[in-house]
Amino acid sequence: MAKEKVVIITGASSGIGEETAKLLSGKGAKLVLAARREERLKELKQQIEASGGEAIYQVTDVTSSEEMESLAKYAYDTFGKIDVIVNNAGLMPLSLLHKKKYDEWDKMIDVNIKGVLYGIGAVLPYMREKKEGHVINISSVAGHEISPGSSVYSATKFAVRAITEGLRMEESVGNNIRATIISPGAVSTELTETITDDDVKSSIDAVYSGAIKADSIARTIVFAIEEPAEVAINEILVRPTNQEW
Repeated sequence: MAKEKVVIITGASSGIGEETAKLLSGKGAKLVLAARREERLKELKQQIEASGGEAIYQVTDVTSSEEMESLAKYAYDTFGKIDVIVNNAGLMPLSLLHKKKYDEWDKMIDVNIKGVLYGIGAVLPYMREKKEGHVINISSVAGHEISPGSSVYSATKFAVRAITEGLRMEESVGNNIRATIISPGAVSTELTETITDDDVKSSIDAVYSGAIKADSIARTIVFAIEEPAEVAINEILVRPTNQEW
């Protein structure tokens, strides 16, 4: 059950992170909200508290190992434990390789890969000491399938799956730390707003015209969390019914 669990959520200011926070709060979890936009975090904290929930927040850049370490320490100092981290922060500025959008490639690698690694690194000492914990990493259907324009994004999401499976193999036996990969398809969030390549944008907009709501992924995350400690949900893909790839 999620009740009384301390859950860190990155990318909590909108989309999947925000909906997950609201759903977990209703189930009695204690939320540690992280993102870069303080005003959005403050509003979400107020909404959760107005509904009788408990939440704290810290403005955090997931590409900084120091800030992620600080976030984990804040969570532990406040609540005395860390049960779950949802590494949700991500970027998807899709583009064709010949456009050479180096800055966008770098940002995806920093947020989508390093951000996940820094989240794992920050919480592992607390979870290993407790001999229990749960790391949930948000990958993507693009971590299973590649399409024109998704080369770098898909690479980062394949990496998330590899990292998560490595974590499972290293930490599940002996430390009882569960590792879960959630791979969404088209979800109605801000993710597509970072696409600057017009040759890719139109085809992605067509796919996202049938996008499902972010709370669909939130329910999937909560399902994985609420399984008993001896049960590990290792990987789930969640697509719109009418999404082909």
